[in-house]
Amino acid sequence: MPEAAEIVPDYLLIGHITHDVTPYGPQLGGTVSYAAHTAAAFGLKVALLTSTAPDEPLLAKLPPGVLVVSIPADHTTTFENIYRPDGRVQYMYHRARTLDVSMLPPAWRRARQVHFGPIAYEVDPAFADLFAETPLCVTPQGWMRHREPDGRIRPIGWDAASRVLPRSDLAVLSVEDIAHDPGLEAEFAALAPVLFMTRAEHGGTVYIHGEPHHYDAYPAEQVDPTGAGDIFATVLHIVRYQLGDLWRAIDVAARLAAKSVTRRGFLGAPTPEEVAEALAAVEVEPPKR
Repeated sequence: MPEAAEIVPDYLLIGHITHDVTPYGPQLGGTVSYAAHTAAAFGLKVALLTSTAPDEPLLAKLPPGVLVVSIPADHTTTFENIYRPDGRVQYMYHRARTLDVSMLPPAWRRARQVHFGPIAYEVDPAFADLFAETPLCVTPQGWMRHREPDGRIRPIGWDAASRVLPRSDLAVLSVEDIAHDPGLEAEFAALAPVLFMTRAEHGGTVYIHGEPHHYDAYPAEQVDPTGAGDIFATVLHIVRYQLGDLWRAIDVAARLAAKSVTRRGFLGAPTPEEVAEALAAVEVEPPKR
C-alpha cells in the first residue's frame, strides 16, 4: 500500500485535532475531527494535516482509513470549556505547532477538495494561495481567537480575512463566532463569494456575492449541538461539489445537521446510510428554502 503522503486525497483537512478536557476524561475534538468523520461517511478518501504530541492516543479516535500527517509538537492543542451562569468560558492550556505550506505532502496539494478548519489560529493563511484553483471550504472561527497568559480564550478580529475569504468557494460561521462584533457579518459577506451565517434551529443566512438569502433548519430534539456546525459545513462543501447545486447542498446539510444534534459527540456524525437517504431525498423533493 502506498504511503499516506503519496496518495491524492478526495477531501483534505488542515487544522488541529484537540484534546478536550471533560468531566469524563480526555475527548477528541476540533473542527477537523468532526469533518473527518463526516467526509468518511460519504465514502471519500480523507486526509488530515495536523500537529499533535508524539504518539497522541486520541488520533486513534479518527475514522479508520483517514490519512494523517501529524507534525510533532510538545503538546496536543488542549481545550477546556467551563460553563457558568453568565455563559461559557474557554481555556486553551496547550497549543501544538502552527501549520505551514512546507509541511504539506506534495501529493496532497492535488486534493480534489480542501477544508481549512483552524481551532487555535494554527493554519497559515498562505495555504489559501496554494489552493487558489481548488474547491475550498473555510470555517474560520479558530482565526478569531486570542489566548491570554492564563490560557483563557477571547475573541479578536481576523487580519487575514481579506486574503482568505475571496479565495474560498464557501465560508461558514455561526452567530456565536461574531457575537463580539456583529458588524463582521456584513464585512465577511462582502469578501466571500458564498458566506453562511448559521443560526442553530433558526436556520441561517447565505450570502451569495453579498446578497442575503434565508434558509430553514429541520426541526430536531437537541441532545448535543457539539460539532453540528462543522458537520453542516463539511456536508455543504461535499454535496455542492458532487451535485453542482448550492440549494440542494444546503438541504442535505440541514437534514444531516439536524440529525447530528440528536446524538452525543461523534455519534452525531452522519452514517453512510443517512448520507444516502438525504441525497435521495433532494432528488425527489424540491430543496427547502
